[in-house]
Amino acid sequence: MFSAHYWKFRASTWSAWALVLACLAGPACAPARAALPEEYPSNYGAVVLAARDEGKVVVYSTTDRSAVAALIHDFETLYPGVKVDYEKINSPELYHRYLSETAANQPSADVLWSSAMDLQMKLANDDYAQRYRSPEADHLPEWAVWRDSAYGTTFEPVVFVYNKRFVTGSDIPQTHADFARLITTQHDKYAGNVATYDLERSGVGLLFATQDSRVQPGFWDLVKALHGAGVKYESNTSVMVQRIVSGQYYLGYNLIGSYAMTRARRDPSIGIVLPKDYTLVMSRIALLSKTARHPNAGKLWLDYLLSKRGQTVLSTRAELFSIRTDVAGEFTAATLRQELGTSLKAIGVGPSLLVFLDHAKQAEFMRRWGQDAGASAELK
Repeated sequence: MFSAHYWKFRASTWSAWALVLACLAGPACAPARAALPEEYPSNYGAVVLAARDEGKVVVYSTTDRSAVAALIHDFETLYPGVKVDYEKINSPELYHRYLSETAANQPSADVLWSSAMDLQMKLANDDYAQRYRSPEADHLPEWAVWRDSAYGTTFEPVVFVYNKRFVTGSDIPQTHADFARLITTQHDKYAGNVATYDLERSGVGLLFATQDSRVQPGFWDLVKALHGAGVKYESNTSVMVQRIVSGQYYLGYNLIGSYAMTRARRDPSIGIVLPKDYTLVMSRIALLSKTARHPNAGKLWLDYLLSKRGQTVLSTRAELFSIRTDVAGEFTAATLRQELGTSLKAIGVGPSLLVFLDHAKQAEFMRRWGQDAGASAELK
């Protein structure tokens, strides 16, 4: 014979499911119903309802809000009642702020979405990320998912950017060796007119440089050429692109291609080179915080971000590239692979990203970088 407590529990459980089923059958939940592809689990409607009860998802991101405004709007339209509390933060600050808030048991992000792939992987590897198998995971490349904790969300080439007024014809560098040769042999022209990331202030800049060092035999010769040309350092892609447009800089090395290509669409003075020897491809990694205060809303955001609908918005209305092969268009992995084939070198989501976060290796890398610059550098 069952106790009164048991029957009370059963009644409450069935009431909750009745609410889910009633909602999913009614017009008020039409957006939620539309958001559930066939491969989603049958109980996903409960996640949608729980996310609405939570009311919002807090996202810390390195991506400019203006770049993803359409993405946020579409998500909020699809899931009315779930607001996106979006904060744009540079990558080192995002990492340290999240750790500080978590250690103090303060409210923090539900989702961390960053271009600094190595720092994101460190959070996942140090068990700060929730394990969650997104129903969209099977639509991603194998290299883009690590232990259901870290998800690559974009497919963005790392490019050279130049001002067409100053860099023309055969001077336009097509390979990394061409870039080094150009700024060395035409020193007077390019001295003080070349920009790249400040490795001490830009996590993504450090990521690109360390990845270059692994695949480019002449990497340190190129670094020497950059410093010989009096390279200028910036922490932000948009700033570098704008200064190339204005003519303050003639060339930019290792810039995020998605931002530059979007600007080039409306500004004919900008030229883009996807290096022919190899083109690095980065992917902004999304994590669900293990201590999320809005865990269901966080899942909803991640799944939307990885979905065909979300990825289509990324590629057509945002300044980013879709990682899914079933999304067509100019700003997609499918198009890049068709154009560049094996010269694309995707930076995989996995423990190999942690190599240069080892204190000794990182310090040595920064020492060599700083040594070639003629000044010592200490990683912050």
